[in-house]
Amino acid sequence: MSVETIAPGSPSKAPANPWVRYGIRRFGRLLGSLWVLVTASFLMLHLIPGDPVRGALGPTAPAELVEARREALGFNDPIFDQYLAYLKRLFTGDFGTSLGSQLPVADILAQRLPATLTLAAFAFLTAVVIAIPLGVTMGVLTRRGRGRRAELAFTTGSVVVATIPDFLIGVALVYLFGIRLELLPVAGNDTAAAHLLPVLSLAIGPAAVLARIVRVEMAAVLEADYVRTAKAKRLPARKIYLGHALPNAVTASLTLGGLLLGALVTGTVLVENVFAWPGLGSTIVQSILTKDYPVVQGIVLVYGLGVLLINLVVDVALALLDPRSKIREV
Repeated sequence: MSVETIAPGSPSKAPANPWVRYGIRRFGRLLGSLWVLVTASFLMLHLIPGDPVRGALGPTAPAELVEARREALGFNDPIFDQYLAYLKRLFTGDFGTSLGSQLPVADILAQRLPATLTLAAFAFLTAVVIAIPLGVTMGVLTRRGRGRRAELAFTTGSVVVATIPDFLIGVALVYLFGIRLELLPVAGNDTAAAHLLPVLSLAIGPAAVLARIVRVEMAAVLEADYVRTAKAKRLPARKIYLGHALPNAVTASLTLGGLLLGALVTGTVLVENVFAWPGLGSTIVQSILTKDYPVVQGIVLVYGLGVLLINLVVDVALALLDPRSKIREV
């Protein structure tokens, strides 16, 4: 049997910390995704047919004014020079200038972003509050093949609700509670009541999806050995369900909840327009109609960055909850 020796002064080959390698790989993936996002937002302005400056100033604007505006924005420079200038501006927090209002895009984003974040956050919390009790209850009622009819009704109903677009749910809520019953406002965000319909429009679909996952996880957890042991010890049902089964079922389900948050952020675009919500969603649609592409670029970057950061948080949470999966990927 031979023994491998290491010469004095030679570097040891101790394996790197898996957390370090995981962090480097995940950070590199984030940078690559950011580069693709930034490049796509830049090319968007140049691939769209027509002249954005002419579109923003209108067909009756003098040619001299259009040309002067193009020169001021650097649109007459070679495309690679424009790309480098675009990257440089982004690194300094300069998202450009609105072609319509002549305001800095960063100021427009700062003004509109809080309303969108508020809507998405309330919708996410509402979806969680609806989905967890509903999913847990159905998991308890339908475990071990019990309650076949209840399971079929729940599964069918949740699938149908989850497939309905958010804006259609919003239109239905506006018609029912705003027009027919005249109970709730259907536009703006000035009052607490004005938040109800937009939040429900965004939350109902994700709540249906999350509730199905919670039901499946709860039914599986109730068959685990530690739950059977708790039952054998004749612990109270409340302690078994809430103290042992619920934390494990919800931990796995909230991973999907993080991904749903990314969908909620982007889903605000259409819902905001249904309810005249003064956020990024209504602003991007208005900017597309007026061909104010610098604003569109800025909003696309914000939405994309938001989704990337949410995915990063979900990945890190998964690694913390199950380090073995992180190590296997390294």
